Amino acid sequence: MTLLIDNDIVRRVLKPAAVRRALESAYRDLASGEAVCRPRIDIRIPTRDPAKFYQWGTMEGGSTGGYFAIRMKSDIVYEHEYGGARTREKYCVRPGRYCGLVFLTDVETGEPLAIINDGHLQHLRVAADSAIGTDLMAREDCRTLGMLGSGGMAASHVEALLEVRPIGRIRVFSPTRANRERFAAEIAERHGIECEAREEPREVYRDADILAACTDSARPVIRGEWLEPGMHVISIGGRPDDQALSRFDRTLRLGTAPAPVGRPELATADEYLGYVARPRDPRWETNRMDRHAVTGKGEDVGFADVIEGKVRGRISRNQITYSERGNIQGAQFFAVAAAAYEAARREGLGRDLPTDWFLQDIRD
Repeated sequence: MTLLIDNDIVRRVLKPAAVRRALESAYRDLASGEAVCRPRIDIRIPTRDPAKFYQWGTMEGGSTGGYFAIRMKSDIVYEHEYGGARTREKYCVRPGRYCGLVFLTDVETGEPLAIINDGHLQHLRVAADSAIGTDLMAREDCRTLGMLGSGGMAASHVEALLEVRPIGRIRVFSPTRANRERFAAEIAERHGIECEAREEPREVYRDADILAACTDSARPVIRGEWLEPGMHVISIGGRPDDQALSRFDRTLRLGTAPAPVGRPELATADEYLGYVARPRDPRWETNRMDRHAVTGKGEDVGFADVIEGKVRGRISRNQITYSERGNIQGAQFFAVAAAAYEAARREGLGRDLPTDWFLQDIRD
């Protein structure tokens, strides 16, 4: 049987610590050559609405440990401005609905093992990445977290970061007052720590040991002029501006997808590769399609070198450090999807679909 696993089941069976362990194992396998992945690929096609475009995104990877996965997303994408902020929005079919799936297979038999909704898995995955980077790069005595953003990704980050640093105080800003105040109240109650909503983003930076941007902003939100010595910075959807990039003393990159076999010239550090239909369409000039590569100054370090003791992460208290994923989402999704599948099987959760539905007797 092939297992259908929804977001509620993922929420029940996976916890931040388990996701972090799964990712760390995948990163070790990737560094040793036991795992492989490719960068994310986005296909963009104009719609009849001049403000929107269709985007299909995939990323894939697997390992000799036994699993392969491809994550697939189908979105209508557009940008929206409100309250002085410009955000990148998306939906599938109608606003508030989304289509993201992970297809997990067995590398020994080729069997389709599971189809998994990617929503909660995505939040856990990204937050675990940030926790790994924080654990390797942030000061041990970090107690104050500055949060830019108040959505589900921000909440997942709080839970994951609390497991790696003794955070006792959180300050949060997002453009909508009701959202940031709701977030502060819910986080304070859920985790029993001080969480304050602030009126201005500048207030989030003051005395913060860790700064996390978890936003859907289409513009940079991490301001270099406000960064303070000793900070560790996380950027999820809220890019650093140029001044911030110039102030990062040390950057951790969790991994880089290998080049195709025999084609080293096709290697890239970019987070994703984008392809467009109707390339002269004017909307491609107005929508953000940036690349995400290592951009810190000074020495940039890799996950494998740090955990193997070849280099240190942070080398002084006053350094401003930064951690980023790289372009290894494909490796991440086979790891976390496998963890969700194994846990769901153990607990007898999920909906069984006949595997024969996915097989055929015609060789392709």
